[in-house]
Amino acid sequence: MSEKFGAEHWPVEIRLKQKERVLEVDFDDGRSFRYPAELLRVESPSAEVQGHGPSQKQILEGRAHVGIMALEPVGNYAVRIKFDDLHDTGIYSWAYLYELGANQDEIWERYLKALEERGLSREPKRHS
Repeated sequence: MSEKFGAEHWPVEIRLKQKERVLEVDFDDGRSFRYPAELLRVESPSAEVQGHGPSQKQILEGRAHVGIMALEPVGNYAVRIKFDDLHDTGIYSWAYLYELGANQDEIWERYLKALEERGLSREPKRHS
């Protein structure tokens, strides 16, 4: 374990592709991850999404088209992501982003299953 706030892997390049709604991060071990904004939003490390324990995690619906407005460095250990649905309280540590990238397929499948089990949709609700 490194002494850098417990992070084992550090980003060497971060690219925000707003039109594609994607964040790309290259880490120092040569691994690169491409995160859809929707995944980052529904897996936000904020208390609003995660609650104060695993049993309190919220399943967010209607975020299929969420975008990223801005990234803001937090010290040298994390980034705050500002989404266009005005959510901006999640602080994504490098370790969290690495874990999210390394386990993206399983995390995405869990999210889709949770939506289905609750009868929720990735698409925003339309108001008539």
